[in-house]
Amino acid sequence: MPKHVLCVITDGFEEIETITPVDLLRRAEIQVTIASLQAGPVTGRCGVRLVPDVALEEVKPEAYDLLFLPGGPGVGEIRRDGRAASLAKEFHEDGKKIAAICAAPLILHDAGLLDGRRFTSHSSTWEELPDAEDERVVEDGLLITSRGAGTALDFGFALVEYLAGEAAVDEVSEAIMA
Repeated sequence: MPKHVLCVITDGFEEIETITPVDLLRRAEIQVTIASLQAGPVTGRCGVRLVPDVALEEVKPEAYDLLFLPGGPGVGEIRRDGRAASLAKEFHEDGKKIAAICAAPLILHDAGLLDGRRFTSHSSTWEELPDAEDERVVEDGLLITSRGAGTALDFGFALVEYLAGEAAVDEVSEAIMA
């Protein structure tokens, strides 16, 4: 049975941190649904427009195996909205993995999921997240976190490995000559 990932974005999403993991997951035959806070196209921090699959209010969390939260300046709006933090809590309570990159671990902080956990994030968040480690990818319990756009490939492969195994990582890595 195929695995399903829910990716939550809004205007100001970081393109590399979104598209790279989504691409790797889909190459590994993992289904990814991109949901936005609002209906219609969203624009990334560098001006790339993306048409999400659904608006967040259409999402049924029980249909997904992993919650993926990309970073970028849009994280501020996602935090103010609050629904992604609620989703993260729900995924955690259901024993499902949550993945966050760049500034998105701030959403996990809002959900109360970082206490006592190892994690990393973009250096711009370290004032608010002083316990963040300066590592490319950190996995601890139900959390997978990564630093930023420069670590998006490593992060994406960590998600593929969790959902589809090392053989899928090897296959996708070979296909893209990573």
